[in-house]
Amino acid sequence: MPNERLGDLTRFYSILDKLEKRVGGARTLDNCTGRMQWPHRGIYFFREIGETRSSSGQGPRIVRVGTHALKAGSGTRLWTRLSQHRGKDSGGGNHRGSIFRLIVGTALIARDGHTVETWGRGNTAPSAVMAAEHEFECVVSGVIRQMPFLWLRVDDEPGPDSLRGTIERNSIALLSNVGKPALDPPSPAWLGRHCDREKVRSSGLWNSRHVDEAYAPAFLDVLEGLVDEMGTAQ
Repeated sequence: MPNERLGDLTRFYSILDKLEKRVGGARTLDNCTGRMQWPHRGIYFFREIGETRSSSGQGPRIVRVGTHALKAGSGTRLWTRLSQHRGKDSGGGNHRGSIFRLIVGTALIARDGHTVETWGRGNTAPSAVMAAEHEFECVVSGVIRQMPFLWLRVDDEPGPDSLRGTIERNSIALLSNVGKPALDPPSPAWLGRHCDREKVRSSGLWNSRHVDEAYAPAFLDVLEGLVDEMGTAQ
């Protein structure tokens, strides 16, 4: 029901407002390093400059939700995943190791007319190809590093049934506009409208997975409980 989803969306953002206070404010990857205090495992919620809510209240809207270590035995830390999105200190990066970088890159190519014929080809690439892609990887880094984000500590064991995966999946399904009346739709100028992935364009999110799924409203109780458990400046 649209009214029920609107109520849940409004509550979701009120929980994130509380999270923002808990962590001492949103950060941008441009100003982050691995030496900062990060939870071992967690979930992140990205915003984007110019993207605001229009249905569920005022303020920035979430444009991507993500986590890490969803395979049993994975040792990936939260900062490891965030740093893959951030790219290297040199400004470059590896879009083959970050789906976020990959899809932002496709949108920039379509919108701005960049020519990067090898973009998105293969899971690995020889050093010569990566060197040729470096300049454009820097462009992608410049966009992603300016996106404010919040993070939530959820230090459960890696695995497909982890609490992190449950919150990620339900958050995306709630935020997504795929197959539903549009709530908090993206602005006309949103970069994601140029992405080559239809699910990104229709969901209004830099996510492809879970955008066409149903969400379970009870996840909001779990999300709020985890936020309440966080100390300040985590």
